[in-house]
Amino acid sequence: MGMNRKGAKGAKKEMGGQGEKRPPLPTPDEWLEIGKIVAPQGLSGELRVYPQSDFPERFEVPGKRWLLRPGDKEPQPVELLGGRYIEGKNLYVIELAGVENRNQAEELRGCKLTVPASDRPQLGEDEYHVIDLIGVEVFMQETGELVGTVVDVIPAGNDLLEVQLHQQNEAVPGEKSKSPKTILIPFVTAIAPVVDLQSHRIEITPPPGLMELAIGG
Repeated sequence: MGMNRKGAKGAKKEMGGQGEKRPPLPTPDEWLEIGKIVAPQGLSGELRVYPQSDFPERFEVPGKRWLLRPGDKEPQPVELLGGRYIEGKNLYVIELAGVENRNQAEELRGCKLTVPASDRPQLGEDEYHVIDLIGVEVFMQETGELVGTVVDVIPAGNDLLEVQLHQQNEAVPGEKSKSPKTILIPFVTAIAPVVDLQSHRIEITPPPGLMELAIGG
């Protein structure tokens, strides 16, 4: 999971499902959702988890995680004993301490696995956390013109930045307002050579015709 090919940039997600906007969990200390328990696995207390993280170690490496039950505002600590990925199903099967039979596992259906926002895995070169890219402004490198704002990152062969285009024209009284247009920009070095998260800025050098491929308008 993620991008490591030469010239490609990677956007690794935690919290929110594929293709969803990713609002923070409603907790006071900023937790990241890494997965959701969707069903028991077998009879011995194992759990099926739909991952919302691109980091396998979140489900395979034993250690402390936090469990957020439906309706609760604060997650509770739980011990991950281990886990494995199920090929072709995009699911992990995990073991949690104290969950030893199917009935106990069934009680956890719908619970979310979380980690503190400060607990971030190390990223490789040209890899970024999706939540750090959302809201970053995009500019044309050559002219400095504001293009728009990143509203989502879409997983693909190369990750795509979904950018809501900057509205230059004010609404005309009496006219029905149009929904903001968005454009998909490949997240590769050739097109997005500058990613400056400290300045909240991405600079792009799009090929001819790319900016005309706006969607959602």
